[in-house]
Amino acid sequence: MKTRYWLVLLCTLFIVQLDAQKVYPDKKYALINAQVVNVVTETITSASVLVNQGKIEDIGTFDTSELSGYEIIDLENSYLLPGMIDVHTHLNNLEAAGRALISGVTTVRSASVPAYQDVSISRMVIEGHLEGPDMIPCGVYVTPFLKNTILADPRLGILKDTVDSEEELRHLVRINIDRGAQVIKTRGTERAGLPTTDPRKQTFTTEQLQWIVDEAAKYDVPVIIHGHGDEGSRAAVEAGARSIEHGTFLSDETLELMKAKDAFLVPTFITLLDLVEPGGDYDDPVIHMRGKYMVPKSERTIKAAMRIGVKIATGADNRYTEKSTSRVSMEVEEYRRLGMEPWDALRTTTTNAAELLRIEDYTGKIAAGFEADLIAIPDNPIEDPKALQDVLMVMSNGNLSLLRLPFGKE
Repeated sequence: MKTRYWLVLLCTLFIVQLDAQKVYPDKKYALINAQVVNVVTETITSASVLVNQGKIEDIGTFDTSELSGYEIIDLENSYLLPGMIDVHTHLNNLEAAGRALISGVTTVRSASVPAYQDVSISRMVIEGHLEGPDMIPCGVYVTPFLKNTILADPRLGILKDTVDSEEELRHLVRINIDRGAQVIKTRGTERAGLPTTDPRKQTFTTEQLQWIVDEAAKYDVPVIIHGHGDEGSRAAVEAGARSIEHGTFLSDETLELMKAKDAFLVPTFITLLDLVEPGGDYDDPVIHMRGKYMVPKSERTIKAAMRIGVKIATGADNRYTEKSTSRVSMEVEEYRRLGMEPWDALRTTTTNAAELLRIEDYTGKIAAGFEADLIAIPDNPIEDPKALQDVLMVMSNGNLSLLRLPFGKE
């Protein structure tokens, strides 16, 4: 057992070291004529932003003579923000990663994939083979029945029937971390997106969840919980979960506990709307009816979380397929509709999300020394949150991935 522990620890240390050696483009940009949105100071300032080798070099007003060697991009007074962060996604291929990126999402956290595709995407971005978005990988779902997921790694074969004992749960957590997972996702309740399951039904017990959290904590890896129902979600918070994903039926008591334990809420509200609206990723009459019941319950939870002071972050909970209609930009708009203050809503997809992912020291805001994860939008997002859905420029780690300016012919 000790030998196994040290092997996993060395693997984790290797991943951390690799992240510290991220490859940035050898490129310099001057983003001029921008309205720079500071989500920390709640100010918008006319300025230019200099980008050098993937990092924000400086912010201010510069003479043309100071911009020699920079590729100049005139943002035409559009609004420059930190790239959005999607903390709950299931994207697992290159096309999906590209769709996320051009929507203005420069960082994502995986909420499980079938076969460690998220780990590969994360590594390829770090090594400079992909432009982004940055990926916090999760690996496979720690859930009672893996089914075909056992094919992701031969060591999962012993879990072909069930995953519920202490030995089995710890084994699955260790395999995920060994494969490169930087977060563990497990289940507090059943799914909402299947017509045969009840999302309020608790799955793992508090004790089982504590085994999972304890094993992950040995490697300083946080645990996120799929939880719609109150009992299963509260058990997860008591066990030490970093965040509750969905939280549709949470009571004020559970939200108060989350506040006390500094656990985040990731409502993925826009996905509930997907259940009741035509198109998108869900099209089933039972799910459609269920969604109509769940939407107002989630609205109540989000409003209560705002009142109590629980930290909220945005997650679209989709795979960014060609049919996916949910985006974190739309989630921000819904928070505004539910009464969240404009700057607070903007922070759910920037600084709050970065704090949840423990990456707030290098992304999530526009500041010198931070990664050049930047987007430009046409209008003031404080006045019109819909502007987040019309991204004009995307830069991730200093890579210019999308530029729709200028509008006029040169």
